[in-house]
Amino acid sequence: MIKVEKLSYAFPEKDLYKEVSFTIEDGQHCVLIGSNGTGKTTLVDILLHDGKYLYDGKIIRDVNGRYGFTSQFDRQEKERDVTVFEFLAEDFVKLQRDMEEVCKEMETAENIDILMERYQSILDESMSMDADNFESNIRKELKVAGLQNLETLKLSEISGGEYKLLQVIKQILRMPSILVMDEPDVFLDFENLNGLRDLINSYKGTILAITHNRYLLWHCFNKILHLEDCDIQEFDGNFMEYNFSLLAKKIELQEQAAKEQAEIERNQKIVDKLRVNATRVTSASRGKALHARVSYLERLEARRIKAPFVNLRQPKIVLPEVLEEVQQPDGDIPEAKKTILKIEGYTVVYDEVLLENVSFELKEGEKVAIVGPNGTGKTTLLRDIYKNSSPFISLDAEAKVGFLSQIHGEMLHEENTIYEEFEALGFENHAQIAEYLKDYYFDADMLKSRIEALSGGEKNLLQLAKIAVSDANLLLLDEPTSHLDTYSQIALEKAIAEYKGTVLMVSHDFYTIANCADYVLFVEDKTVRKMRIRSFRRMIYENHFDKDYLEHEQKRKELETRIENLLKNKEYENAKKLCEELERLLIK
Repeated sequence: MIKVEKLSYAFPEKDLYKEVSFTIEDGQHCVLIGSNGTGKTTLVDILLHDGKYLYDGKIIRDVNGRYGFTSQFDRQEKERDVTVFEFLAEDFVKLQRDMEEVCKEMETAENIDILMERYQSILDESMSMDADNFESNIRKELKVAGLQNLETLKLSEISGGEYKLLQVIKQILRMPSILVMDEPDVFLDFENLNGLRDLINSYKGTILAITHNRYLLWHCFNKILHLEDCDIQEFDGNFMEYNFSLLAKKIELQEQAAKEQAEIERNQKIVDKLRVNATRVTSASRGKALHARVSYLERLEARRIKAPFVNLRQPKIVLPEVLEEVQQPDGDIPEAKKTILKIEGYTVVYDEVLLENVSFELKEGEKVAIVGPNGTGKTTLLRDIYKNSSPFISLDAEAKVGFLSQIHGEMLHEENTIYEEFEALGFENHAQIAEYLKDYYFDADMLKSRIEALSGGEKNLLQLAKIAVSDANLLLLDEPTSHLDTYSQIALEKAIAEYKGTVLMVSHDFYTIANCADYVLFVEDKTVRKMRIRSFRRMIYENHFDKDYLEHEQKRKELETRIENLLKNKEYENAKKLCEELERLLIK
């Protein structure tokens, strides 16, 4: 359906692709993955609108019909006075209206040739979209997504997550030749995430999606395009198989690299010995032997194993250092941790009451997630805590608050360059900023880039980098993993786990909540209730995930961790045995 041959493209300050080639075949559900800032969204845009770009290489299409496209930046149209059904039927109603207008014009037109062409074009489009059955098709897709109860509701009455699913359904109903989705999962709650999963898996056409969502990656797609370091790795199979193949390749490459390193060290000792001997006794034969050994050593170094897709980059995120309280002497009862945040009787009202009489408190060092459906006031609560202007909110006098916003312009001056943004934080010079930001994979050449030109994931990383140089001991994180690639998500989870301060975050990412939170504040009936993390995990698995998913995930994660530890200790044979065990688990 789409064939790309030796595609190269660069921004003025950055190369994106160097002679990449891949194909997307009819009926494949393909996912494009890769680190933040590697150019995934740009690549999709080139495929859709290649006339806008000056690139080298070929893009060959065998596509008859339309593209469907959903953007990560789609905004809910709450002001429109239409029902969900009317919204989904708009394209079909327009086709009917266009058909009626053409037929009416034919009644009085002297030359109907042009009108006949228009009529045939509308008829062809109607047939390709199965317009005669659009009402039953709308209801069918709503049922697949679990939204059948929304049919008669107004757009203003549904949540943001539900609206994102409607955007996907609207494109599916058009029956495009290829459906392109750019991070359709951003901010979806668990129920709607399952709805998106079911829409993807039930779709019979071709899909090209960009997502970092670990749940969707494990449960959808049958082809992987992995973009890293200006190159693409193409893999026919699901993400589970791809992840396993990377791990197996990593074991193979590390074992081979270890053998090569041992051979290099052995020959280095021989070279050193020959050099010592050559200085003692002048001998042509010894000189030739030394030259031969040096040449062989250089060849060994030159063919040392490199694996850009196996050893993937992961940012080094380190949150602000918080001094821990002095430990009590042995035998003394430790003092209870003090309250750093207290909420009493908090209420949020817009057109309706979202939260009412909410009360809870956070102790020093606690990591807590606020979880609930879209549109229930969670972000508003976080912002009000940050502003500290509500009579219902009390912050400890020593609390220093850091805030990560899902609206990047709130915490970043997007008209600034990266350098200007960090110069204002007290860094002394360009070199110091470059040294600091290289841990977040912003190289020195990128510092002159304007923040507004960065990807969503890169903007989130910049917010984290700014927080890290603050003295915050209370972090408010609003959807911190949104837009982050999977490697950055894992790095952030590790940073939160190691952070000694207090964290209150809003998140729909089950993995982040399960890996980071001490407990959950669950939003229901316009208030919140405290829930143990174990109870939360059980509730999510029972209501939203497959029956055996928890046990399967725990075993997989345990095996992968054990394999990584064996690789660190260079125990390759044991790593291979565990890899075989992991393979048996994955194919169950």
